[in-house]
Amino acid sequence: MHMSFKDFFRKGLSSQNMRDFLALLEEKGQLRRITAPVHPDLELAAISDRVLKMGGPALLFENVIGSSIPVAINLLGTMERVVWSMGLEDPKELEDLGRRLAILQQPKPPKNLKETKQFANLFWDLVKAQPDLDLTPPCHQKILQGDDVNLNNLPLIRPWPEDAAPVITLGLVITKDPENGTPNVGVYRLQLQSTKTMTVHWLSVRGGAGHLRKAAAMGRKLEIAVAIGVHPLLVMAAATPIPVQLSEWLFAGLYAGQGVRLARCKTIDLKVPSHSELVLEGTITPGEELKDGPFGDHMGFYGGVELSPLIRFHCITHRRNPIFLSTFSGRPPKEEAMLAIALNRIYTPILRQQVPEIVDFFLPMEALSYKLAVISIEKAYPGQARRAAMAFWTALPQFTYTKFVAVVDASINIRDPRQVIWAIASQVDPQRDLFVLDNTPFDSLDFASDQLGLGGRLAIDATTKVGPERKHDWSQPLSRPIDLEEKLDSRWEELGLSDLRDIEPDPTLFGYVLDNLIKKK
Repeated sequence: MHMSFKDFFRKGLSSQNMRDFLALLEEKGQLRRITAPVHPDLELAAISDRVLKMGGPALLFENVIGSSIPVAINLLGTMERVVWSMGLEDPKELEDLGRRLAILQQPKPPKNLKETKQFANLFWDLVKAQPDLDLTPPCHQKILQGDDVNLNNLPLIRPWPEDAAPVITLGLVITKDPENGTPNVGVYRLQLQSTKTMTVHWLSVRGGAGHLRKAAAMGRKLEIAVAIGVHPLLVMAAATPIPVQLSEWLFAGLYAGQGVRLARCKTIDLKVPSHSELVLEGTITPGEELKDGPFGDHMGFYGGVELSPLIRFHCITHRRNPIFLSTFSGRPPKEEAMLAIALNRIYTPILRQQVPEIVDFFLPMEALSYKLAVISIEKAYPGQARRAAMAFWTALPQFTYTKFVAVVDASINIRDPRQVIWAIASQVDPQRDLFVLDNTPFDSLDFASDQLGLGGRLAIDATTKVGPERKHDWSQPLSRPIDLEEKLDSRWEELGLSDLRDIEPDPTLFGYVLDNLIKKK
């Protein structure tokens, strides 16, 4: 049945399972089916990586050697597909979502009728976003337990030559607080250890790790479920570290405008998306760990080997003829980098609310989407750039590992590398305008620091210097009168130059083309 773009999103999240999204991509010419046999060890990821770097379509490998289950990959490999996954047509709507989330983060009493209406609409959005229960979930069409549980039957990929073992990369890892029952949904890498066990790699600050510590203190095992093959919007919600006290299910409902349909697991007391393609059910015994890694990571290197919690799976449920969703890490561009560009837009209104002086900010994809930030401010007083950098580092938890912050004037287009580099080259004196914080928390996957997990941060004040910041006269930057520019605009065709446009920045820098796609839509 033919389904229009608008009709697809009008149906709501309850029917937006991964198969619906694949159908949309195929209708839009953004899905390629691969029928030739492809090996999940190295080959599948290598093909996908090459297609992704070309800006190519999502891929569905229908003949994966060693498994009867097809693999979908590269679903979020372009900015356009990321926006579609969120039920949006216009990328500018990402900032609208960010504004709503900013209100939730720091609610203030409405000042007028307009603000009162905004609060009422947001409250109604929260009501509509509540998850509901599916009593006949598709994810329970097939149930495997006991000897029938064999993880080797899954088409687990191994992306890089030195990776320790095959992995699950885009499963929703679901746990709940042993004390109050609050669920946590995250996206963590899981490494195959045996036919029934995997290790989960999560940072100690993540919700799942906190739940495991509580379970250990209570002398209990931690129940855990892994939902594979969900609508990409749920992956977005689980991967978004938004600083509001919402469950990921409610957050996903806010993304979609309709609540997530959940199903109770068969053997453990957890809920999973009812349209999941596969669900793995198991437990973690506190203190039971195995070596995890090395694996190729987003930094562009292999990560280290760490002891990680061991999951023992005892049940697998799945849809008839399931489809396995996967991805892989590495130097950008990768799917995770595309997600980061979208999240950048969502964060912007939240960051402005936390740090009002920030006009805009940008996390270049080439800088691993979070290692370097460019922020612009309306400069009003001496020392403001340093204050803005400090405020940025503390505004949201995900900015803790941002190593470099360049602060420029509001007149600088932070998405144009030519303007940013000009500001740094012309406005910065290294002995005055570089501000270093040493021995701060550091990403353990970042090998640039002397001590793993501990390193420095650098702020660059590339703003116009004011007051006591300058000890000599500073000339005005070159510019032409606005009326002259407008006159030239009106005469451009008369001059026979209408076929000439401004020179675009080098598309290899700063992810400019990718992010400009958002601006031009």
